[in-house]
Amino acid sequence: MTTPITWLFVPGDRPERFAKAASSGADAVILDLEDAVAPTRKASARAATADWLVSRPGWVRINAIGTPQHTADIQRLADPALRHLQGIVVPMAEDPDTLASVHATVGCKIVALVETALGLHRATALAEAEGVTRLAFGSIDYALDIDALESREALLLARSTLVAASRLAGLPSPVDGVSVDATNPNVVADDARYARGLGFGGKLCIHPAQVVPVATAFTPTEADLAWARSVLAAAGSGAVSVDGMMVDEPVLARARRILEDAP
Repeated sequence: MTTPITWLFVPGDRPERFAKAASSGADAVILDLEDAVAPTRKASARAATADWLVSRPGWVRINAIGTPQHTADIQRLADPALRHLQGIVVPMAEDPDTLASVHATVGCKIVALVETALGLHRATALAEAEGVTRLAFGSIDYALDIDALESREALLLARSTLVAASRLAGLPSPVDGVSVDATNPNVVADDARYARGLGFGGKLCIHPAQVVPVATAFTPTEADLAWARSVLAAAGSGAVSVDGMMVDEPVLARARRILEDAP
């Protein structure tokens, strides 16, 4: 499978929604044991999630390290019977050693969800931690942590830092945070295009209706493909410019990447 672009959350205590999420077209489905589940329903969510993973694939967002529910989550997910566990999303990621510990215990891929100033400060170390295969941005909690508005301007530094940290660690481009407006596809599509322009490679979704707009936003348009083909054709003919743009190796590399990203 190619690197996932669309990551869809589904509450872990709502097993009747699991199949719908799995059929949504999302590249990755995250069974959520953390924010989407009330404290009194953590145990039932854990049980429902485990039942699903015995025979069907999914990721799991566990409760944060240091919380009362974290150990129970890890112990349950370490069960070898959960053969279809694809990976774990670790919220409030701040310590590379604890991420490595989760990986050592469960033995699966780790997505480090960066949601605090400390996590951002350690972003490259988190990206290089044993078992970590991707960084993701918890934009809502991050804005709360630094007491900022959830605006593009306020969160630009954080987003760019995660993109650079992923590149330095040799990981795929990071996954952007959620768009809370689940009813307007234009909003999530615009947010996804913005994230793609900053260097992100995917986005977290909170509703099946967001999956297609996000996937479309991360897919090259026909205009993008036409430009890429014209650039490569011009280079093959010995031309040095296309529509007034100098065709040098970085331009050629971008054109090749656009064509590689086409479905």
